Amino acid sequence: MNILLTNDDGIMSPGLIELAYALQKKHNVYIVAPETEQSAKSQAITIKSEMQLKKHDIKGIVNDAFSLSGTPADCVRVALDVLYKDEIDLVFSGTNRGLNAGADILYSGTVSACVEGNVYKLPGVAVSAEVYEEEPVDFVTAAKYAVDIFEEYKTLIMGRQIVLNINVPHIKEGEIKGVKVCEVGDVIYDSFIIENENENGKTIKGNGRQVREFIEGSDRYYLDKDYVTISPIQYRFNDPELLKIFNGK
Repeated sequence: MNILLTNDDGIMSPGLIELAYALQKKHNVYIVAPETEQSAKSQAITIKSEMQLKKHDIKGIVNDAFSLSGTPADCVRVALDVLYKDEIDLVFSGTNRGLNAGADILYSGTVSACVEGNVYKLPGVAVSAEVYEEEPVDFVTAAKYAVDIFEEYKTLIMGRQIVLNINVPHIKEGEIKGVKVCEVGDVIYDSFIIENENENGKTIKGNGRQVREFIEGSDRYYLDKDYVTISPIQYRFNDPELLKIFNGK
């Protein structure tokens, strides 16, 4: 299978490289990733500026690897429109440094790269690993789970415009309780404070996330209980049931 691999942490991210190592054992992996970190860019694209595409030689990577001075969605568009037109079967994105659970997926460049693949009628797998304080992220374990989950569920996603959103908690591999297929959790809003105020305006600063209980059965709920989570996501704006209501049927 020909897999396009991207991320939002940048071309030299250890999460991307470890995931490439794991995937290329069974598949052809082609990397097109942002030149620099593009976290929280969602599905933004570049429309008025030129972008620079550069080839990289990354130790242990078998096939081509390119960086692009654009967003994750830009990387997918350039890969599928220019570099590998009609050659790619699936888009992988990650492994992200930090979870993309609950409503975070709306802002995530990692998840949105796979959604951009859906625009091209390709399925996607987004992979994220939890960050805990200053401890290193175990990208090797995250990649192992991601590949195993993909191999288990690939017959269900191939040929469909769907994204598997995978999150791996920050614990030792032997302490992971299992894998849960679950719904996307709720919104956990950032809180903000006014840091200073003068005649020119106000400076607003993030003050961390509000603490709240997680919805039982959601990705956030199971991650908090030391499970790897899988949330199948289908992005669409049209709702057949809502159309029926507005049509009076």
